[in-house]
Amino acid sequence: MTKTINITLKIWRQKSAQNKGEFETCHASHISTDMSFLEMLDVVNEQLTLDGKEPIAFDSDCREGICGQCGAVVNGRPHGPEKATTLCQLHMRHFKDGDVLAIEPFRAKAFKVVKDLIVDRSALDQLIQAGGYVSTNTGGAPDANSVPIPKDIADKAMDAAACIGCGACVAACPNASAMLFTSAKISHLALLPQGKPEAAKRAMSMVCKMDELGFGNCSNERECEAECPKEISIVNIARMNREFFKSALLSAVM
Repeated sequence: MTKTINITLKIWRQKSAQNKGEFETCHASHISTDMSFLEMLDVVNEQLTLDGKEPIAFDSDCREGICGQCGAVVNGRPHGPEKATTLCQLHMRHFKDGDVLAIEPFRAKAFKVVKDLIVDRSALDQLIQAGGYVSTNTGGAPDANSVPIPKDIADKAMDAAACIGCGACVAACPNASAMLFTSAKISHLALLPQGKPEAAKRAMSMVCKMDELGFGNCSNERECEAECPKEISIVNIARMNREFFKSALLSAVM
């Protein structure tokens, strides 16, 4: 038999970045514990619509834990209380009957509120545009074994490339730093031979862009690592710093 729970939601409502926002209380009744968090919000929105009220605006796309678009803060935790889990993959079985949940958007200077729980995370796209790519024209896809790469290096690059760009690291950081995201993008290319020719330029461009966009600096609090749904390691931040210093030295020499 499916278990149901009743919960109270204190949801951040804000019409736009130009309007002041506030928490609005609503009740979610007879919620199946088999539902995902977003399915619960869908049910709440159906009831709000029937009551003639405006539904809650929130982001989602794949609902499979792949894209990261569903990001929101639940009781102070980006993507909710479960480790290595996106909000869309968080299930209501992890909450108890009578719980009170405060739900708010990711908060950072670089993430402007669009509406309610939706924020503009295009600043992360701008970081990628600043250097998170390999610009060499390579033609057709080479055979997998044509460029020998040691397994430990390939594993580290793949671990960094697992970043889905959800912005949870920014929302978790007390300084609203994007260093975990930026370092993951720099690391997975810097580790591979295809990314080495542009490594210095990439590190300098992306770090400078990060500062320009208003992200804070890392103070080694490690909240980013703890809240990342893909468990990206802060070891990547150390690697990014080394790449940046090398880039600065090369620029000084040249």
